[in-house]
Formats: sequence, C-alpha cells, structure tokens
Amino acid sequence: MKSFSEIETTSKRASRAAGFSWGISEEIAKSIKLLELFGLPGIKNLSEYLNDENLKKFKNLKQIVKNNKSDKNIFCPINLGVNFLDQVRTLEKFKKCTFEKVGYPLLFLPFLSRASEVVGKKILFKFNDNQFLLNFNMSVFSTKIDDEYPVESKNIEISFRENKDNFSETEWKNLYKLSEETFVEETDSLKQSAAGAGLTDND
Repeated sequence: MKSFSEIETTSKRASRAAGFSWGISEEIAKSIKLLELFGLPGIKNLSEYLNDENLKKFKNLKQIVKNNKSDKNIFCPINLGVNFLDQVRTLEKFKKCTFEKVGYPLLFLPFLSRASEVVGKKILFKFNDNQFLLNFNMSVFSTKIDDEYPVESKNIEISFRENKDNFSETEWKNLYKLSEETFVEETDSLKQSAAGAGLTDND
C-alpha cells in the first residue's frame, strides 16, 4: 500500500510534468492526498484527467458567480477548485451556486472540503446522482460511494449549510442535568486544599 507521502509527491510531480506550475501542482497533490484519505479514487481520477486528450481544451473560470455556464468547452475542475477556494468568502454569501459542464467533478471535491474549513460551514456538493456533505475538511459523508465517477457532469450544485445543533434543546437539558451529578459541592476542606491554599507570605 502506498503511503500518503508517496501519493502527494507523485501527484505533484505528475501534475508539473503535465504542464501545471509548481504552485498549482502542490494544490493538486494536497487534494489527491485528501481524496485518498477519505477513501475516494483520487489517483484514478487524476491519472485519467492528466491523460485526457482534451485537457488543453478545458475552460478556465476566473471569476465565479452564482450561476456559471459554459457554452462550449467544459470547465476544468482544478481551475474551479483553486478559484473557489480563493473566493469562498464571497461565494458563501450566495448560499448556493451552480455550474454547468464540469470535467472530472470528483477532483473538485477536495477543494470544496478545504473551503468548508475556511468558512466554518458544512458544504453540500451534488452532481449527477451523487451527494457529498463536506464537514470542515475533517470528513466526507455520502449515501453513495462508487469507484466510478463521471468524466463530465452537466450540472453541479454547491450549498453552504448553516451551522446548527443536531439535537433539541430538551435533549441537551436532559443530558446537562445528568452531567450535574458529577459536580462536587465546595466545602471548607476543599477550599483549604485548593491550589494556592495554605501558602504563606514570608516577606
């Protein structure tokens, strides 16, 4: 089994050999490492992407807006990922944004995961029949984990989820009430043995 260090190093070198700058290659490498860490086929998708005959025809999108459409060529997932991460503070205000015609959408996912950590909100990522909930770059939840993901997605939807508790106020109060049983009532003996108690000033 390949180590995550090997995965990151080889992904970076392969991306550089394919024509990306060292800076972008490093971003790609971090993303592929993250996909593999989440148990998703990062190496497989990157290999197919870098060997795609249409790689140079992929469209770059500099300024991301709420609804992004491409008339002809499909969007590059790496370019989208890097720019989404750079612009996420602004994009968060949209609450939801969409993209049409994106190549290798799985390669977009790790950038969104890192963006989730930046804004401190969960991000819901949808494409085709796949849904991924990205949790502050700590984990990915999906009801469908496949080895095969599309080379192109006609529609992508990204939603910023508002932070809220997964439990009711009643459930919290019940648990907190139970936790109070561990509280120790302060007594005179505890006061005397507390930190700093009993110290004398010899000055």
